[in-house]
Amino acid sequence: MGDWELRPASTADVEAVAELRAVVLRADLERLGRYDEQRVRQRLRDGFAPAYTWIVEVDGAFAGCVALRPAADAHWLEHFYLAPRLQGSGIGTAVLRELLDRCDRLGTPVRLNVLRGSPARRLYERHGFTVDTEDAVDVFMVRAPGTITAETRTASM
Repeated sequence: MGDWELRPASTADVEAVAELRAVVLRADLERLGRYDEQRVRQRLRDGFAPAYTWIVEVDGAFAGCVALRPAADAHWLEHFYLAPRLQGSGIGTAVLRELLDRCDRLGTPVRLNVLRGSPARRLYERHGFTVDTEDAVDVFMVRAPGTITAETRTASM
């Protein structure tokens, strides 16, 4: 795993994030019959909120992004994308752990949705997320604050 850090996003990051989203989601959206080259980027542009978004940099270069948007009953983990070459390297786990620790300190549940059949679901389940509801495309998951998992026990040792 390279040196990574989170920096606040700015409006200037939107196109890099939209392009990464299109790359990362393509296989899952195609499998679900939902891939549209323009729409996958435009949905990101329409929902991009730099105030709640961080850019993941590895060795000083753009490598991904993640958003943690406050809502009435929870924080929503959104737009969590990591460059394919870095997936499986432990960086996504480290980023997720940092954000969940923040929410645990606040006593805030975290919600997210993941595409049906996405391998990312396993990452979320390892961190204590459970299925709340699902539909033909999305699985909506939730994690209570302070959830103890094998992943968090290992990290605290």
